[in-house]
Amino acid sequence: MEREVVDVVVVGAGPAGVAAAITLAKSGKEVVVLERGDYPGSKNVFGGAIYTKPTAEIFPEFWKSAPVERYNVEHRFALLGDNDGTVVGYRNEEHAQEGHYNSFTVVRAKWDRWCAEQAEKAGAFIVPQTLVTELIKENGKVVGVKTEQEEFYARIVIVADGVNSLLAKDAGFHPELKPEAVALGVKEVIKLPKEKIQDRFNLEGDSGVIYTVIGGPMQNMLGLGFIYTNIDSVVVGLGVSLSEFQHKTIKPYELLNQFKEHPVIRPLIAGGELLEYSAHLIPEGGYNSMPPLYSDGVMIAGDAAMLVNNIHWEGTNLALMSGKYAAEAAIKALETDEFSANSLSVYQKKLEESFVMKDLKSYKDVMKFAEKNSNILMGYYPNKVNEFFNQFISVDGIPKKDKYRSFIGNALKERSIPKMIGDFIKFAKVGGGVLLK
Repeated sequence: MEREVVDVVVVGAGPAGVAAAITLAKSGKEVVVLERGDYPGSKNVFGGAIYTKPTAEIFPEFWKSAPVERYNVEHRFALLGDNDGTVVGYRNEEHAQEGHYNSFTVVRAKWDRWCAEQAEKAGAFIVPQTLVTELIKENGKVVGVKTEQEEFYARIVIVADGVNSLLAKDAGFHPELKPEAVALGVKEVIKLPKEKIQDRFNLEGDSGVIYTVIGGPMQNMLGLGFIYTNIDSVVVGLGVSLSEFQHKTIKPYELLNQFKEHPVIRPLIAGGELLEYSAHLIPEGGYNSMPPLYSDGVMIAGDAAMLVNNIHWEGTNLALMSGKYAAEAAIKALETDEFSANSLSVYQKKLEESFVMKDLKSYKDVMKFAEKNSNILMGYYPNKVNEFFNQFISVDGIPKKDKYRSFIGNALKERSIPKMIGDFIKFAKVGGGVLLK
């Protein structure tokens, strides 16, 4: 009996997989999406925010019908010490207006389900509760996938099964992930009344705020904390390099509990009800950890391809665009009936011409720099900022001149001028690389 072969099989119904599916379906291609969860989004863990411009390329004017929570009008940055902190923020009221929305918070279980429904309406066929176990290869070319129950054959396979991608390993794209190439993200969703969220975070209507947090219990560790506001809940969490947990005795949930108890964070979530705790690996190796993106009959997208800009906590938008570009490469290959690596290389060219690869290249040396200097980036300098502001605002009978001299003297004892100059040169080199590349 002749086997049935579809145009494309997509593995994973997250942002990358669904973006690929809807792009293919809208072009009239036959696409099957295999999702291991009970429904798209049921297995996904997410901080966060989706960014309007790249998302609208896949789902035009999505905010009018999608289950978005809040449109973000402010981003705050908090530098925490043991019991103090400095918080600065940027707020733009234009981001509260249609046509100027920058980002939205979403609940992934709702959001991914809605995205999958749009793909199905366009003609994609989504199969949940289906675990793909391996790729089917013939003469070195990928021609389909095996699940626990059956085999699916396709002219092209798009792998979008997440950070710990079994299929990426099966395809020979990358070996086991190194601890320094991934972070462990842990988060809690805490229920609070809408009016309390608005009062505590200085918000109006359905506007929202994002926090990026350095220090606190994560001092000297390569990691960041985050807070996102939903309509009636707050997401609080942190992401720390897996290698850090290998060398520390603290457990991830213990670190999160300490983070929540910090005096800058605690009042924001006081009295809330815990709705959810979750943990997830986050690819943070960036450009230098990316595997090959294509081979004969197969492409890899999203977290499986390590497409995350961890400096800006951007992953979903990169996943969406990578899924779209993989689909566009597949469409061209299907039209020419040529599925070799050479034909699918269009995918990488599209990524390289977009902000996705340009941003990742710009930041390619930042993580290595941060690993070597985490103690000063995540500990020493944030603490010095807090110490300075404590001196600046204190009125205790000591002349300001004496305070500043004492502050400078102590700072120089802890870190000499040559070391500070060296730090500045290192910062400048990395920062210059980001600006010039």
